[in-house]
Amino acid sequence: MQRMAGVVERRSIDVVPDAERHGRAFSQFTLWLGANLQITAVVTGALAVVFGAPAFWAVAGLLLGNLLGGAVMALHSAQGPRLGLPQMISSRAQFGVRGAVVPLALVVVMYIGFFASGSVLAGQAVGELTHLGDTPGIVLFATVTAVAAAVGYRIIHALGRVASLVCAVAFVFLGIRLLERADLSGLLAERAFSFPLFLLAVSLSASWQLAFGPYVADYSRYLPRSTSARATFWWTLSGSVLGSQWSMTFGALAAATAGPAFVGHEVSYVVGLGGAGLMASLLYFVIALGKLTINVLNTYGGFMSMVTGVSGFRGQRELGPRARAGYIAVIMAAGTAVALAGKDSFLTSFKDFLLFLLTAFTPWSAINLVDYYLIARERYDLPALSDPHGRYGAWRRRALAVYGAGLCVQLPFLATHFYTGPLVDPLGGADISWLVGLAVPAALYWLLCRNDTAHIPERTVLAPPGDRGPAPEAAPVTAQPPG
Repeated sequence: MQRMAGVVERRSIDVVPDAERHGRAFSQFTLWLGANLQITAVVTGALAVVFGAPAFWAVAGLLLGNLLGGAVMALHSAQGPRLGLPQMISSRAQFGVRGAVVPLALVVVMYIGFFASGSVLAGQAVGELTHLGDTPGIVLFATVTAVAAAVGYRIIHALGRVASLVCAVAFVFLGIRLLERADLSGLLAERAFSFPLFLLAVSLSASWQLAFGPYVADYSRYLPRSTSARATFWWTLSGSVLGSQWSMTFGALAAATAGPAFVGHEVSYVVGLGGAGLMASLLYFVIALGKLTINVLNTYGGFMSMVTGVSGFRGQRELGPRARAGYIAVIMAAGTAVALAGKDSFLTSFKDFLLFLLTAFTPWSAINLVDYYLIARERYDLPALSDPHGRYGAWRRRALAVYGAGLCVQLPFLATHFYTGPLVDPLGGADISWLVGLAVPAALYWLLCRNDTAHIPERTVLAPPGDRGPAPEAAPVTAQPPG
């Protein structure tokens, strides 16, 4: 029992003390490699070809998008060892202790949605593996996800290590089987270039990476404070880009090879590449394992975001096991209900809904990174992040105004089935809302807030004065963004 208690995470949104820090930056590589070697990334890559891009330019566009979006995501990851905090709580430095609830509310909805869409695909694999059918498979998968998320940080990284190895072997095998069917030279020989379709491929993969931004530092915050920001950045970037590009390239080539036989039948097509019998069962297990890794990340990130939002109004309190389980149960119940409702016909529309909500991530990401790296220069007063009457206040109106503007400027460039902006057609149907949502808020926030430095301490404050003596402080920094 004592051993189990040591595995279950005690921390939630509080600062991780130096005495509890452990691990190496390389852990970020295995975690994000395993999280991206999975079926939804395969489907995302296939969409670039389904929408009309030749395989060559689809793969090139997906790579560019993964690199661009992955760089933004990895800049957030580098904040984890420095601050020792979950990602979204640092938003209080920009938006205020209570103002941060605005992006948080949208983030929670997004991760419930990701939980649901992932549960549908994994539920199909679990249903086939157990011979119980889709509905019991979804419920069983959701339950295992919730238990793993409740245990917390250590099991999440353990899952990442296992998934990175198992899924890598499986994808090598599947890639070989796909190449036996595909005329690779013929697929890559088609080089007709369409800028809108190329831009669409870039947007698909960039949006995929940007969606990790609101919780990526949750999984690097236990690293020792001395961990190099550059090491955290590069290991996160390389793991996420390698895993996602590997999966997406497989999806693009599979869609180009199989055509209509792939679309809508992704799980069965992938399993069919391996054959029947025992191999099919193993591949169903691999699909479920890959989805489990990312769904646990979504559930854990949603839990952290809910606690952060609530504590801004009720005060920061220590969470016991029951309270932790309660928050996670809410996410599991909501996500499972949506998955069961949409497992037959709702997923296409729901995917559009999720992409629409991605517009909430990009302006938040731009504001957070500009403030942290360029204005505050990594100097935050961590105790003040819990005090609405402290240095950061309850609401920071300039940041909220920039965030609102960042949402609005994306709408003309947004392309979904239920809403298409007026500037999408001139771009050939490409959705570049993510690019606009990064650039415009970043520039606006810099112009409006670069001289608003009264709330920035001279150095990072790690603990409140009077907490076991004078407040320990980090050394002054003049660091630039890692890279």
